[in-house]
Amino acid sequence: MAFDEEYFNSEEFQELLESYEAAEASGETRMMDADDLVDLADYYTWQGDEERATDIIEQGLQFYPGHALLNVFMARRALMDNDFDKAQHYADSITDTDAPDYHYLRAEILIAQGRINDADSYLRDYALMVPADEYGDFVKDVANLYVDYDVSEKAYEWMLRMKGDDSDDFKELMARALFGIGKYKDSERIFNELIDNHPYSKHYWNSLASVQLMNEDYSNAITSSEYAIAIDPSDPDGFCSKANGLFRLENFEEARKYYQRYTELVPDDEFGLLHQGVCLVNLGRNEEAQGILEHALAIAPEDSPFLLQIYQELAFCYSSLHQLDKALEMLQHTETMDCDHNDAYVIKGHILLQNNRIEEAEKAFKHAIMLSDNSPSVLLRIIVSLYDNHYVNACYQMLMKFLEFVQAYYPDFHNGYAYMALCCYDLSRTEDFMKYLRLAVKENPQEAQSVLHCLFPDGTLVSEYVSFMEQRLSQNP
Repeated sequence: MAFDEEYFNSEEFQELLESYEAAEASGETRMMDADDLVDLADYYTWQGDEERATDIIEQGLQFYPGHALLNVFMARRALMDNDFDKAQHYADSITDTDAPDYHYLRAEILIAQGRINDADSYLRDYALMVPADEYGDFVKDVANLYVDYDVSEKAYEWMLRMKGDDSDDFKELMARALFGIGKYKDSERIFNELIDNHPYSKHYWNSLASVQLMNEDYSNAITSSEYAIAIDPSDPDGFCSKANGLFRLENFEEARKYYQRYTELVPDDEFGLLHQGVCLVNLGRNEEAQGILEHALAIAPEDSPFLLQIYQELAFCYSSLHQLDKALEMLQHTETMDCDHNDAYVIKGHILLQNNRIEEAEKAFKHAIMLSDNSPSVLLRIIVSLYDNHYVNACYQMLMKFLEFVQAYYPDFHNGYAYMALCCYDLSRTEDFMKYLRLAVKENPQEAQSVLHCLFPDGTLVSEYVSFMEQRLSQNP
């Protein structure tokens, strides 16, 4: 849901907020306009105080039981819990069934149920009833609805019906829709335009950072997040964006510090703790990681989108600390989860191999291969596990067969060359190393950078890898 940050900072709203909070502090009960109550609830939701926001709406419904926006607010709360019957109850409580918000809510319930085509048909039918002078706002409302549910293709499709709208809210919606369909450069351009008009909007700076992260422009994402932090040093999103950028650059020590700052601001969010733990694992500080990851697990709700990763990271952590039984126990928790079970078997095999349980590891790997129907990505992960566990010769032999296999059956699969180059480097197969280094840089420069950067001085561009090595080898044949 997009919030009107500019309105919340306006003198008009601040007067409303001060008046409400003063009355609340004195215990005074006062009648307030229903729309004002909705604005207050939206503000507290924006501030992360969901409980207070809900209390305001529930009090409002005692005075205005049929008010559209009050019922929409509560229906949306119900939809967040996938309680479609309760959401429908609030929709049915709206007395003004001609109100646009009533129709948006009916469409939203369909979208939340996954009935996208039914929702779109309903909205197209309702569009015929919308007055011409209100059609632009209607399209933006529909697009916003789809963006909220990550149905970005539909949002973009509706927004293409608009011509000549140069407003900030239209631009932001378009930027969000473009982000959702993967047009990151176009999205970035629009957010930059918005920032030109609103240079002190932390929301736009954080949005720009998110786009840049997705476009793998990590340095600029960090810069954008720093502007957001400068505008509001208590804004968790800015710290999260900066931490994510540093993490992607594999600056795990600095990233950990900013995930810590995020956790200080949002202590009940397992995301920050999880990523602190991952940073520590990458730094080889597994004992520290263990406690933080266990804390993340303790506070994570049952429906947390990060629960699977927490279990997996704890499994890696316990395994590294030679606590194999605990590691396998973590993986057992994932067996009933809705996730990629091929991935779980690869992790299980890796952990067993790490603990010299070779035959059991082989069984787990074979299970992953069978379940994935010889997926090249699964095969490659197994081969990389061999390398990580110091079976370099075995990794080399398997990569030889693997690359022949994917070239014959998966010509569009361009992963694996960098790992082959690394194996050849470790085995002092210089000629083969240069052959696969060239292929890695050509076919998959991102993988080349991720896998081979340890062989080059900091700051060396992927495009310079081959020439750098040619020069080094000419000096030290």
